[in-house]
Amino acid sequence: MKTSFFIGIDVSKKTLDFAVRDHRQHLFHAKVANSLTGIEQFKKECVAKNINLQHSLICCEHTGIYSQNILSLATQENLSLWLESSLRIKRSLGLQRGKSDKIDAIRISEYAYRYSDKAVIWQPERGVIAKLRQLVGLRKRLLNAKSALKVPLHEVAEFQDKKLQKEMEKLNKKPIEALEKQISEVERKINELIKEDDSLSHLFSLVTSVEGIGPVVFWEMIITTNEFKLFSCPRKFACYSGVVPFEHSSGISIRGATRVSHIANKRMKKLLHMAALAVISKQGDLANYYHRKVEQGKNKMSVINAIRNKLIHRVFACIRDNRKYEKNYTPTLA
Repeated sequence: MKTSFFIGIDVSKKTLDFAVRDHRQHLFHAKVANSLTGIEQFKKECVAKNINLQHSLICCEHTGIYSQNILSLATQENLSLWLESSLRIKRSLGLQRGKSDKIDAIRISEYAYRYSDKAVIWQPERGVIAKLRQLVGLRKRLLNAKSALKVPLHEVAEFQDKKLQKEMEKLNKKPIEALEKQISEVERKINELIKEDDSLSHLFSLVTSVEGIGPVVFWEMIITTNEFKLFSCPRKFACYSGVVPFEHSSGISIRGATRVSHIANKRMKKLLHMAALAVISKQGDLANYYHRKVEQGKNKMSVINAIRNKLIHRVFACIRDNRKYEKNYTPTLA
């Protein structure tokens, strides 16, 4: 299908700014309410101006729940929607002066036009994945609340009166126990959700067959990859997760060590780090690899980062081949 129009959308809580252009110039701008009624108003304006949404590439920043009405429109009418990082859009346009919702929408439409060949079309997630996302998000908030209650008490324990410390711990006991009970209940619902869905249950068996990858890492991977539909290449996912080292050099004056980028999914990176620490604490090939490299003088964090990469590649290999990971795999030709 030929793309005739490029539509940039600046999304905010209450309004949507649409900027429409073709291959030659900016055509028009429209500001509507961020609601189904507002979107219908924009669609009518497109009809009046002979803008075919089916032949358009729609681009907007990933703004979470505020983009829900746009996602609903793309799903219902099977439109080409590109959800892009705001940082990538900003850096691609060079030096910019001035800012407003209208200007931002025009810049996004310009970005969609210039980089349409690199567009990654958004794919709607199944209802079960949306529910899983909500439950995992709730679990994170409950864990944060529990940590907010427990950590301060431990930090001041050595500097606080013992009697007062015991009293504070007693007051904290019930809310912490209630939070732990809620966390267990949420985890039970997540596990039930996975067991009841054949596709998720199968993916769970494949992914967790890799040593070091547990349920929590699996949940996050499923959510961030939309059941491995957004990422099919392990190298790209490793880059997204912030575990790929990049060269840092310039001419003959700068020769820095390779380093990972801070532009990453920090949550995924943290979970992969915990998985790597877990796997090297046990006997196995990755633990042997870690100790061997450290004995050779390699930096410990660099070796752990390599193990994080290996875990990603093993998971994606299991998904690609649709088979569980085999610790003692024997090649067919052996």
